[in-house]
Amino acid sequence: MICIKDERTNPYFNLAAEEYLLKNFEEEYFLLWRNEPSIIVGKHQNSLAEINLDYVRENQIKVARRISGGGAVFHDLGNLNFTFITNGDDGNLIDFKRFTRPIIEVLQSMGVNAEFGGRNDLLIDGKKFSGNASHVYKNRVLHHGTILYSSLMGDLSRALKVNPLKFKDKAVKSVRSRVTNIKEHLQEDMDVLTFRDRIMEHIQASRENSQIHSYSEEDVQVIEKARDEKFSTWEWNFGYSPNYQFEKGIRTEGGTVEVRMNVHKGLITEIRLQGDFFNKKDVSDLEQMLTGVEHDPQRISDKLNGVDVSTYLLHVKKEELIGGMF
Repeated sequence: MICIKDERTNPYFNLAAEEYLLKNFEEEYFLLWRNEPSIIVGKHQNSLAEINLDYVRENQIKVARRISGGGAVFHDLGNLNFTFITNGDDGNLIDFKRFTRPIIEVLQSMGVNAEFGGRNDLLIDGKKFSGNASHVYKNRVLHHGTILYSSLMGDLSRALKVNPLKFKDKAVKSVRSRVTNIKEHLQEDMDVLTFRDRIMEHIQASRENSQIHSYSEEDVQVIEKARDEKFSTWEWNFGYSPNYQFEKGIRTEGGTVEVRMNVHKGLITEIRLQGDFFNKKDVSDLEQMLTGVEHDPQRISDKLNGVDVSTYLLHVKKEELIGGMF
């Protein structure tokens, strides 16, 4: 097994690297990696319905979509991620217990009461510290999981806090669980990188012919190309979201504005602006203007450049309208 311990913390690079190793090689891999503050959503999720957009934008938290299913997770440098890429037969590729067992073994050797629980979680005393997901490609499987070691729990809860009443869709919703950091349960004091090395040492000791490798210059070039052309794009991270309906009401100086939208592949296909506001120009012209625009604050702001929103919604500011659309 080829073991890769990479220091890059860009989520788009790291997710692109997983897909690259999965789809272009026959060797089996084990990876340990970290991301700077980011939210990683499952392949089949509506990204906007999983994040607190205002908090994410204010704190410059990246939003990235992975190729596996499951729910949204928050990453920061106190969170460690592990990935297995292995070969097998159709019937035995996905096995959450098998891939998470090494993590449990490391923790139990350190006196931590870790166990497999639920569908795809790892627990300490009933609290979740790891969520896991898998993706099958031909005769290969990518299994990856999070390991909360010393994450900032306040950031985690605020970044993932969203009003569920805004969105109506059939996308897979994340299930929130009580969570805990591993560091709180250790008898010895160590940082996340030391803990990372403990896991890597265990993998090397328990796998025959394991070798530590780094990405070659050629690898990095290919991965960066996928990062730039797919994994960091709005089209993948937001536009790939399932179709959904959005509803929200806001109070303004000009009255109440209710926003109702249908969104298809990230584009606003229908929008209705209703409420007790007054207007000078026909509000349907503003609705038509916003139809076909990406459901993204910056794209909508760009579309409304030079438009006097208050002539369509009297005493309503452009920023208030955009705020009502998220």
